[in-house]
Amino acid sequence: MPDSFSAKFTLVLKALSLSRGRLAADLGVDKSVVGRWATGAVKPSDHNLSRLTGLIAERLPGFTALDWDRSGADFASLLGAAPSTVAGLPLPLLDQIRSTTALRGAAYEGFYRSTRPYILQPGRFVHDHGMMRLDEHGLLSLRMGTGGTMVEGWMLLLHNQLFCVAADVTSGALLFGIFHGVAAARAEVLDGLTLGPALDPGRTPTAYAMMSERIGDLTGDREADDAHFLELIARDPLAPEGSIPEGVRAHLVRDIGPAAAALGGDMLLHMPIARSLARGPAYGEKPAPPG
Repeated sequence: MPDSFSAKFTLVLKALSLSRGRLAADLGVDKSVVGRWATGAVKPSDHNLSRLTGLIAERLPGFTALDWDRSGADFASLLGAAPSTVAGLPLPLLDQIRSTTALRGAAYEGFYRSTRPYILQPGRFVHDHGMMRLDEHGLLSLRMGTGGTMVEGWMLLLHNQLFCVAADVTSGALLFGIFHGVAAARAEVLDGLTLGPALDPGRTPTAYAMMSERIGDLTGDREADDAHFLELIARDPLAPEGSIPEGVRAHLVRDIGPAAAALGGDMLLHMPIARSLARGPAYGEKPAPPG
């Protein structure tokens, strides 16, 4: 990150979700003055810099005038955010994602058990166990595990959907997903589509439907929650034969393609909101509670 005052000032606006107009009003200066600070045309006077520092300190306790002298990287670290990255990954919509997460992220925090078709054994199903938790960057972090594998990444909230970007740190694969969000204060069921490589010799790219059910809440004790997560992922991931309700089985395993489309079915694998289980029984058959 650049070390200039204008770059640091712009990052402050983003990190604290302050508009130029709102800041100008709070400081009692013209909006054009704030604009010139942001572009680097001028720097604040000593008086305005002192007032600006005090305003930041109200939102970021401990912030002082000396912090403006930090390097760009240290300054970004102090604010707990880089201007357009998630751990180095450029995301142009990150500010909007953070804002949505601040409003809705708490609804998704908790422990989940997923149900998905087992790629290597057609007809069988696998249960992953996962934990979603708000992290220090204001994002919803994701950890999942099953059968000795561990997945870490993010569920990025945008437009009432969750976009998953994660890595299987065991096999070295990237995983992606799009899931329906919920309007309720607490998510109970999430469903959507995932994309990742199968663990076969060719690492075959594979898309499949997936559903996750809440099975517990976070305690607020990070060490205790981490320990419970490790306990969950140690369980046998293979679902016993006959244990998946028929409604859930039909929801996750689709007959798709030209033949199915000719009969009124699906040409492509998709998960329309009209069939989603994330919005409750009004949108489809509610799955049986997890065992």
